[in-house]
Amino acid sequence: MAEANKTPTHQAETLIDIRQASKVFTQGKLQLPVLQALDFQVTRGEFVAIEGRSGSGKSTLLSIIGLLDSFSAGEYLLLGQSVPGLSAYQHSVLRNRHIGWIFQNFNLISSMTVAENVSLPLRYLAGVKAADYRIRAAQVLAQVELSDKLDAYPEQLSGGQQQRVAIARALITNPSLLLADEPTGNLDSQSAEIVMNLLSKLHQDGATVLMVTHDPQLAARAQRRLYLADGQFVATASAPLTATPPTAVAPVPMSMTTAATEQRAS
Repeated sequence: MAEANKTPTHQAETLIDIRQASKVFTQGKLQLPVLQALDFQVTRGEFVAIEGRSGSGKSTLLSIIGLLDSFSAGEYLLLGQSVPGLSAYQHSVLRNRHIGWIFQNFNLISSMTVAENVSLPLRYLAGVKAADYRIRAAQVLAQVELSDKLDAYPEQLSGGQQQRVAIARALITNPSLLLADEPTGNLDSQSAEIVMNLLSKLHQDGATVLMVTHDPQLAARAQRRLYLADGQFVATASAPLTATPPTAVAPVPMSMTTAATEQRAS
């Protein structure tokens, strides 16, 4: 059994509860195991990093947690709801209301302005008036220090700015969970520092963040760190398997202002 960080013993809300879950891809007559008998929990307010090499299964796991795919076997509870028992419509409602995605490739629509890109998830969220889209976009863009880019287009932004727009888009529905798939993979080191400082600040402000990365230095920035190899959680010197509750770590300081860093990067 591949077990990693059992549910903490203190009273905390469990957002993600995965039990003995596996994923198998089928190619013709071949059965290709990708994830094997995983036990994994995340409580509200954690910043968890899943580290692993290419092909370890970490992105597949994140896709399943984000309701873009499903396990072949096992149990998955998201916010206390059993995911395998939900319909496709219920999946989409749960995903739109409670999950914010941050992708490696930004996934911005080039023909839309920054405000339009950021407000796109609101179109699928009941109860939000179209007249409020721009107001809410401006609010989350202020959080990522891009208030002056509302009417810009993606091609007019640096890579780091595009990723911050993507983070603003993930925040606009006020999700319960932020999922970051290699969020700095296409960025230079200075832009990556800005993005990681932003994720750290969001965590300090109460956000629950689950990030997958191949970079051990980025994984070390998280509150809790796990290592995935061949579809199983394994113990390493930097990411031990432990049943003890996660402990708070000191916030990562903002080593430089965003503006100063970007000025040096330009």
